[in-house]
Amino acid sequence: MIRPLAAFLLSTSLLALPVTAQDFSEEEIKQLALQAILENPDIVMEAVAILQARDEAEAEAAARTTLDEGRAALEQDPNAPVLGNPDGDVTVVEFFDYNCPYCRRAGEQVTAMLERDDNVRVVYREWPILGEGSVFAAQAALAAREQDKYKELHEALMTARGRVDEHIVMQLAAGVGLDLDKLRTDMEAPEVQAHIDTSMELARSLGFSGTPSFVVGDALAPGLIDADQLIEMIEAARDDS
Repeated sequence: MIRPLAAFLLSTSLLALPVTAQDFSEEEIKQLALQAILENPDIVMEAVAILQARDEAEAEAAARTTLDEGRAALEQDPNAPVLGNPDGDVTVVEFFDYNCPYCRRAGEQVTAMLERDDNVRVVYREWPILGEGSVFAAQAALAAREQDKYKELHEALMTARGRVDEHIVMQLAAGVGLDLDKLRTDMEAPEVQAHIDTSMELARSLGFSGTPSFVVGDALAPGLIDADQLIEMIEAARDDS
């Protein structure tokens, strides 16, 4: 099977010849591609750039489709926790993992932003991608909603020192007054896994590859951003509405 890059190099090397790839064996194609690389090393970088541009264009199109057609899933999912002002005129969506140190720093920035703007909704998408401890923490936080303690456990997890695992999560849960037996039962509710599955799908369709990642209006912000940047994105979203 001819890989895309090899096919591209082959097509470059055959431009001046009145033949097609079908006229060559696979071994001859490999030799021609190698010869093209040796004679014109710059074409490798050109080919990579073309393939990267194509991939980026496809990812951008997928993200745009999600923003255009999946806005309700992003901003109005009844199975997603909402903090800040539930009636705010702009929605900030954050994808995060409790074991991500950058997410903990981002949490401080989100808090600072909310102190400056009391008309913002923050939708939290639990996206546990850093191991079993992260999954357990996300499940526990989502289950804490049944005891009206999501905010308390979320903040405790975000300010924890070091990695969180099952033992640490349950210590923190007890510390904020959760019934641990009920919490473990509620962690098995289908809504908990449904939230995580939706987060995974939304993150993939938006082209996010890590945490934290933000969506504000039509703007995507993968990576850590500060309160000032959040405010700028929120004001831009207001201007566009």
